[in-house]
Amino acid sequence: MINTTINGIDITKILFLDIETVPQHGSEAELTETERLLWQKKSARMASDTMTADELYQKAGIFAEFGKIVCISVAFLHNDKGTLQMRVRSFADDDEARLLNDFMTLVNKYFNSKKIFFCAHNGYEFDFPFIARRALIHGISVPITLDTRGKKPWEIQHLDTLDLWRFADYKNYTSLALLAYVFGIPTPKDDIDGSQVCEVYWKEHDLQRIMNYCQKDVITVVQLFRKYRCEDLIPEENIVIVNE
Repeated sequence: MINTTINGIDITKILFLDIETVPQHGSEAELTETERLLWQKKSARMASDTMTADELYQKAGIFAEFGKIVCISVAFLHNDKGTLQMRVRSFADDDEARLLNDFMTLVNKYFNSKKIFFCAHNGYEFDFPFIARRALIHGISVPITLDTRGKKPWEIQHLDTLDLWRFADYKNYTSLALLAYVFGIPTPKDDIDGSQVCEVYWKEHDLQRIMNYCQKDVITVVQLFRKYRCEDLIPEENIVIVNE
């Protein structure tokens, strides 16, 4: 989206992020009649004879109209006496409006500038528009760094580690986990993956596990971006997790 090379970007001017989303309800049976009809139309292409209504509804979290954000993890780098330090912070909450307001407060205070970039894995098609759409649904203003409406492609300050790996091969999708493996980026052994977030949230209500998973992913996005620029990884001792 941007008219520059990634090597020319000051990495301290990038806010890296990752989000975790779930369906707005615990099961398809909890939908109102209107919601059910709208969901059936939206999900028609994903439905199959072998899939139950609840199995299909577990996919609702990928749609901003039927899902909600339960965690946003962000990471940014700063120079400390010549050494790059990574700071990681998460916003996890059952109350999505409160979560988004807290996140927007951070963005508006430190990262709402034409000099700032946002970076996520598959951010173009998921993280960035999902955050913006859910914010508008709650009546929350979208900061200029997230608002792409009416902008020309070269005016959009977004980076996407999936898109950067494609090299214009748009039929290609590569997961963050696979890229971490092929680039030798160490990641902790988690007890969940993205496909299990819905169950962990609605059946176990374990936001801490989801937050840990989200934080791991945003750290991996930072390290992957470093690899794309043929730079050294940020050492673990230089990564600070701050959750206020």
